[in-house]
Amino acid sequence: MIRIVLADDETMVRAGMRAILSADAAIDVVGEAADGAEAVELVGERSPDIALLDVQMPGTDGLEATAAITARFPGTAVVILTTFSEDAYIARALSGGASGFVLKTGDPRELVSGLHAVAKGGAYLSPEIARRLITELGATGTAGRMSRGGAARERVDRLSARERDVLVLITEGLSNDEIAARLGIVPGTVKVHVGSILARLDARNRVQAAILAYEAGLVAGGPSSSER
Repeated sequence: MIRIVLADDETMVRAGMRAILSADAAIDVVGEAADGAEAVELVGERSPDIALLDVQMPGTDGLEATAAITARFPGTAVVILTTFSEDAYIARALSGGASGFVLKTGDPRELVSGLHAVAKGGAYLSPEIARRLITELGATGTAGRMSRGGAARERVDRLSARERDVLVLITEGLSNDEIAARLGIVPGTVKVHVGSILARLDARNRVQAAILAYEAGLVAGGPSSSER
C-alpha cells in the first residue's frame, strides 16, 4: 500500500485528487493539508511514503514544505503538483529534493503512475514537464548551453559504463527492480550503482541526476546531444 499525504489549499482540488487516488486499490490517502506547514506536521505524524504537494499555497508553500520534509523525514518522498505557468519553481523544488513533478491539468492516470514510480524508489517527470525543461535548458543561448553542457559532461564522465547505463534508465523513471530486470542484474547491485551515481554527480536525488543526463547529452533530445 502506498500511503499519501495530500496538500493543496483548494478544497475542491483536494477532493478531486482524493477521488482519483482512492480509485487505485494500492493507494491510501492518510491525510490532507491546506498548506505546507500542516503538510509537514502530517508527514511527521503519519509517516507516509509520499507527500503530494501543490507548489503554491498560502503561508508555507510547497517548495518550503519540500525542503522541510526531505530534511526531517527522509523516508517520505515528495511529488510536486505544478502547472505550465510555474516552470520557475521546478529548479527550486529540485534543489529541495523533490522526487517527482506532475501536471495538475494532466491525465489522472499519469498522476497515479508517477506515484507508483516514486514509491518504488524511482523518479518521475511528467512528459510535458520534461519536454519543457529540455526546451528551457536549450533556450539560454549557445554560450550558456555549451558552458552548462560542458560542466554536466565533466560530471557524467566520472561514471563507469555500467553507471551510465543505469543513469539512462533512471531518466526513464524506472525503479531499481525495473532497472535490474532491464540490465539482467540483481536489484542490490542497482542500488549500489545508484548511490555511486548520485555521489559522483553530486546530485541530491534521481531527478537531479536525470536533468544532468539531459544537460550532458547522454539522453537523446538533451540540449548538449548535438554538441557531442
